[in-house]
Amino acid sequence: MTVDQSLVGRSVLITGGSRGLGRQMCVQLAKAGVKLCFTAEKRSGVFLKTLDDLTEILGDKNVLGEVVDVTDLAGMEKLAWSCMEKFSKIDVLINNAGRGMRLVSEQFNKTPFKFWECDPPAWSKIISTNINGPFIATRAVVPFMIQQKFGKIINVSTSPQTMIRKGYSPYGPSKAFLEAASRAWAKDLEGMGIDVNVLLPGGATDTDLLPPSENKKGADGELLPPSVLNDAIIWLVSDKSNGISGGRFIGRYWKDPSARRNDLGLPPQIM
Repeated sequence: MTVDQSLVGRSVLITGGSRGLGRQMCVQLAKAGVKLCFTAEKRSGVFLKTLDDLTEILGDKNVLGEVVDVTDLAGMEKLAWSCMEKFSKIDVLINNAGRGMRLVSEQFNKTPFKFWECDPPAWSKIISTNINGPFIATRAVVPFMIQQKFGKIINVSTSPQTMIRKGYSPYGPSKAFLEAASRAWAKDLEGMGIDVNVLLPGGATDTDLLPPSENKKGADGELLPPSVLNDAIIWLVSDKSNGISGGRFIGRYWKDPSARRNDLGLPPQIM
């Protein structure tokens, strides 16, 4: 991988970075030379393995791994200060942490889940993590970005089909909210040097959001590798995306120019 010099030393905070898409983005960005802070909900073996792997790539001085729930206001504010103390800045926030349909049903991808049968606490847990979590994390870092007159907020979403797919409430609708909020935040931060964009794989990925199975597949019958976001996340975190805000980027189409439609005239944006 050719290293983009604008990435070297860039301070990146990724929520939910110990596994799945979060871990993949952490490793990809670590190889590019960023300073990396990532969160996990609990101090599991997976978290420790990711911390060890990232430390091996970047060294202890350039990695900060913290156990904190993104819905914990005080915890996320403390994390932002810890990141500032260690790296002196927060250049990029990737809101990746999220909860999926497995919290309400282990069969949701085989048998459509009836939303009216959802346990209210489980419903609230998904909504709190997927909607309030990005808000709380962004609220914690934006003041620092405003002060340094630079920042990038990247919100990880899902495909439009999933947002309204039968049996996928509340996960799908929660991502619809996040995308609408992303567009609004981009406008709120206009002129401050802070870009807000949406990133999604473009289909189901091989992560723990899907129940384990010998023939694990998404609703469309396909399953994308977590590496589908590799090129997209590098571009979004680098200076190459400076000034592009309010956009929606899809990992699976990154190398397919014929699939790109953009209103800004700047590839590879898909609106």
